[in-house]
Amino acid sequence: MNCVLRETREREVKLKTGHPFRLPHFPGEPLPSRLFTSTYFDTADFRLARLGVTLRRRTEQHRVFWQLKLPRPPTRLELEMASARSSLPAPLEDLLFGLLRREPLTAVAKLQTRRTGVRIQPLDRPIADVVSDRVRILNARRVIGHLNEIKVELRSGKEKEFAAIVTVLREAGAYDGDSRPKVFQALNLNFADPCLPESAPFSERFKTILQKQLRDILLHEPGTRFGQDPEELHQMRVGIRRFRALLRASRVLLEPEWYASLQEELRWLGTTLGTVRDQDVLLKQLYTEAHVLPPAERKIFERLLATLETHRSQARLQLLDVLRSDRYLDLLGRLEQAVQAPALRDAPESSLMHLAAQEFKELVKTGKRGAAEPSDHELHQLRIHTKRTRYAAELALETMGKSAIRFVRQTKRNQDILGEHQDAVVTEERLRQLLHTTRGVKTAFAIGQIVERLQARRRRTKVIFPREWAKLKKRGREVFAL
Repeated sequence: MNCVLRETREREVKLKTGHPFRLPHFPGEPLPSRLFTSTYFDTADFRLARLGVTLRRRTEQHRVFWQLKLPRPPTRLELEMASARSSLPAPLEDLLFGLLRREPLTAVAKLQTRRTGVRIQPLDRPIADVVSDRVRILNARRVIGHLNEIKVELRSGKEKEFAAIVTVLREAGAYDGDSRPKVFQALNLNFADPCLPESAPFSERFKTILQKQLRDILLHEPGTRFGQDPEELHQMRVGIRRFRALLRASRVLLEPEWYASLQEELRWLGTTLGTVRDQDVLLKQLYTEAHVLPPAERKIFERLLATLETHRSQARLQLLDVLRSDRYLDLLGRLEQAVQAPALRDAPESSLMHLAAQEFKELVKTGKRGAAEPSDHELHQLRIHTKRTRYAAELALETMGKSAIRFVRQTKRNQDILGEHQDAVVTEERLRQLLHTTRGVKTAFAIGQIVERLQARRRRTKVIFPREWAKLKKRGREVFAL
């Protein structure tokens, strides 16, 4: 799959112009005029569009490309492959398996675009492309509408340079346009998240937040399947954790059997993702540590990492099997039903603020149970409860004040500190396991050096953490008036 799909990140700003409008002079070279036709595909109920995803087949000068675009604010992730097939190529079909869930695709729109523009590149460094798109909306061969926009696409420039170009265009008369993809504008599609009033009942807020978590899971699912960026898998796993955290915080308001069954399936999926994620974190940390070793020892040590790379590859193959399974598809169907009609009990009206306060109370209790000098296990448990509290507080953030923002920041800091500590613990354990299966004094010496640094890191955590723990409790009491 990876040998035929090309991955890029798009950073762009769309602007509209009145008449007359002249493009300001920018240092650079004119871009060749282009004419291309894009046929967009989706399911009958717009499953892709509802997630902000676009899939198109683009034809330009007898060359045909399939392009899948996934929102990654402020950028978009584009996966592209050359294929003259009229139906979806197998690699992209695999990537979209979870999003489509065997629903057939159909052509939903056809757009023809004429593009002109300039590449801004002072000193031969391409900063950005400024292009003018004149779009015809087609029905068969008949033109049924038009779209026009100016687009600034970042290339190798910096954000400040990018912002300066946009400012120049605005000063010349351009103004903020419709940020939706062209096909959404052509079909007048708008699937923005609903803005609920403060008086909205808990059930409506609960469903809206569940929908956001499911959206985050699904949006990172194709990238997880593609496997080139470990962050995609990480964010999919985070989405699952947040979904579970919301269910857990609200468990007293949910039907017990429904809650337990859904949590069990989410735990199953999260564990499968976690196996690969743990390998990613371990390898990243060990490669980082290896760089500080002398060259000869680094070469010896990196040979050991080949074994871990093999383990990671095996775990990824198992994950892909899971993501193709009927059990996984059933879970996605259940999650979709859950966000539409969660099994709420007939219980007193609650609030997200109340649920976050309950999680904070549990966190404080966990901290009290720890010893004066907590063990690695106790710090790990505190990290788990800190994460739950953070997620619950983030879910309630819209209904809380500025003190809540400071509290969430502190929970994140504590989580990061404890996470680095746990990473050091796990890495040291894995290195000791490697030591038992490794021969050679030089190899053992290299492992020993890294273990010493990991132990020093753990000691530093135990020195700085009490102060951060005190800050967290103080911030929480300010928010929840405890």
